[in-house]
Amino acid sequence: MNDMTKIEKALEMKTSKISAKNVQVHYGDTHAIKDVNVEIEDNTVTAFIGPSGCGKSTFLRCLNRMNDTIDICRVTGDIFLDGEDIYDKRVDPVQLRAKVGMVFQKPNPFPKSIYDNVAYGPRIHGLARNKADLDDIVEKSLRRGAIWNEVKDRLHAPGTGLSGGQQQRLCIARAVATEPEVLLMDEPCSALDPIATAQVEELIDELRENFSVVIVTHSMQQAARVSQKTAFFHMGNLVEYDDTTKIFTNPEDPRTESYITGRIG
Repeated sequence: MNDMTKIEKALEMKTSKISAKNVQVHYGDTHAIKDVNVEIEDNTVTAFIGPSGCGKSTFLRCLNRMNDTIDICRVTGDIFLDGEDIYDKRVDPVQLRAKVGMVFQKPNPFPKSIYDNVAYGPRIHGLARNKADLDDIVEKSLRRGAIWNEVKDRLHAPGTGLSGGQQQRLCIARAVATEPEVLLMDEPCSALDPIATAQVEELIDELRENFSVVIVTHSMQQAARVSQKTAFFHMGNLVEYDDTTKIFTNPEDPRTESYITGRIG
């Protein structure tokens, strides 16, 4: 594709937060993602659903170049964030991941204090001029992670000493501390009990005021509760992408209907 066409495409995509065109992912000889095209909106929770091994987490990891860390993985096609090609050679993946935060399946706080878990990203990206700035960022992030009131009196205690649900909210606070524009969540509630899950789901709903949130979930009920848009993946293909209510009540593709009603998966 020549430069002009790329620029035209990028301008045309300005309306979406993330725009993926003809994305293919290969792990060695395995074709894991086949020709995925999707437009992800800002201030929206987008859920990726589908059976285990269908490619939803692999595609999620394309959105902040986490697949770069896997030697045998090859990603082709175009992914734009605000019209900028994230796979352009001039894009620094570390800077990209400050813009596109990630929360993993298992809570993974650093073996540091609660304060240092949150302060880590702003420190390495130079977002605070002094200690007072850093204190403000830490407090704001912990509030956004809906955990400030539980930890404000023990900020120097280890993050690993928190409960599973608190650790996951700490990881969300850590992810938002670099002021990302997009927050990726890979099954963020699968290791949590129902009460902690409900707290994280409530938090996801609040976070969409400031971020574009993309969540991979194996729970269709969760997708229905938290998202406005849903993408159904099956065998590496993006089968259907639409408003969540439409996907769950009136899907176009028989494979989506079979999955929703429990006949495949």
